[in-house]
Amino acid sequence: MAEAVKAPRRRARGGGGAARRAERTAVKIETAKYIERNVPNFEVLDEKALQIIEANAETVLEEVGVNFVDNPAALERWREAGALIDGERVRIPRGLARKLCETAPSQFTQHARNPEKSVVIGGNNLVLAPVYGPPFVRDAKGGRRYATLDDFQKFVKLGYMSKWLHHSGGTVCEPTDVPVNKRHLDMMLAHMTLSDKPFMGSVTEPSRAQDSVEMCEILFGKDFVQENTVMTSLININSPLTFDDVMMGALEVYAKNNQACIVSPFIVGGAMAPVSVAGTLTQVLAEVLAGVAYSQLIRPGAPVIFGAFVSSIDMNSGAPTFGTPEASLVTYGAGQLARRLNLPFRSAGSFCGSKLPDAQAAYETANSLNMGLLAGVNFMLHSCGWLEGGLVADFEKFVMDADQLGTLHGVAKGVSVDEDAQALDAIREVGPGGHYLGCAHTQANFKTAFWKSELLDYKPFETWEEEGARDTYTLATNRVDHLMATYQQPALDPAIKQALEDYVAAKKASMPDAFM
Repeated sequence: MAEAVKAPRRRARGGGGAARRAERTAVKIETAKYIERNVPNFEVLDEKALQIIEANAETVLEEVGVNFVDNPAALERWREAGALIDGERVRIPRGLARKLCETAPSQFTQHARNPEKSVVIGGNNLVLAPVYGPPFVRDAKGGRRYATLDDFQKFVKLGYMSKWLHHSGGTVCEPTDVPVNKRHLDMMLAHMTLSDKPFMGSVTEPSRAQDSVEMCEILFGKDFVQENTVMTSLININSPLTFDDVMMGALEVYAKNNQACIVSPFIVGGAMAPVSVAGTLTQVLAEVLAGVAYSQLIRPGAPVIFGAFVSSIDMNSGAPTFGTPEASLVTYGAGQLARRLNLPFRSAGSFCGSKLPDAQAAYETANSLNMGLLAGVNFMLHSCGWLEGGLVADFEKFVMDADQLGTLHGVAKGVSVDEDAQALDAIREVGPGGHYLGCAHTQANFKTAFWKSELLDYKPFETWEEEGARDTYTLATNRVDHLMATYQQPALDPAIKQALEDYVAAKKASMPDAFM
């Protein structure tokens, strides 16, 4: 989006009077800090079970192995590291992958262009990012349709305006009106200019990952990018046990440039992994060990996240199912395995299989979000907007989910027992038979004591009826309209913005359009 006044081209180093004036006059958008848990993780595996799964994962790597497809350089790296190579099959001796994983950091900072919105991924922290990857979008006005760049930009703006969302995400939806080989440029430009939260890079082709790095070098400065992490990117494993050249090529680019990768098996239990929880966890751990170890062969110390995308399957239709107990158990167990590897953990999200933001969507999403908090997830992709098994990014559900993310912040705070929280003075003041509405403790704390929804309706029936008896879907539509009407683009040095636009224009002009 072009600014109303375009400043003359200047060197892209930050500062500038126009940028400072814009920053002073910009509307301040409140963004909550990433969650710092003060509640324990929920653990389902005892020590014996963990040791069995870890030993079995080592057996899978040593005896079954993993495939690195169409990537001779990867095979050679593994050979030099001590693995056995048979065609494209890599068999990793017991303990080798785990040893290589030791150089990966237990947590890292992903820097945002607004330093106040940088996030720390790992430890007891939880970073929330929006839905990723749907080719379709849906809203109350236009129904279900293929996503466009305008839809993508609208989602980025909504994410920027959402208080409880810490991260702008990546491919929030696929802008199908832009050529496949060029859309990553527009998506990166939108994240960089329409929001000031952290974002994700492109992984659909290694050269597009390189473009993402180069655009970040314009935004942050080349030296800063090489010394700090400014992107987190999703590297899916073709479960079972297959690493393709596209995803591994993107991982190689990011690891080499000190940028973070989520190494994430894509698990649909019964289809891409065994039907049993222990069997699925064995495969997940084997795949993550191999992927994280490979990132460390590229650059020891490269930041990486233990990922686990988990769903089960409807054995009648073959469709993935979400919010199920089996997926929860796998996620809880995977969190334990990630912590034993001393790695940040990615899983969970606003998962549902429903076609609409209805009761099914709400039940399944609530199960999945709460599971993620309790499982010790550090980076939650898909935390808002997911619909129809991930095929659809829904605008109303985006704001519904984003509102409910506030409850995760509230639960994660835990229970304070300091002198004020003990409230003995309030109990003494009110005494038997009184009420607390006017007491000093309530007056001092009522503004911050309870989480408050910015969407849901708690009015009396008569007031609700007089205002049109609006359901949550209608309220969400109004919320989307309100956020878009009040959106203001965050300030960015005009010289940097111009340099980014010039880079995108030059890249697009250098190649013909491709829609495959």
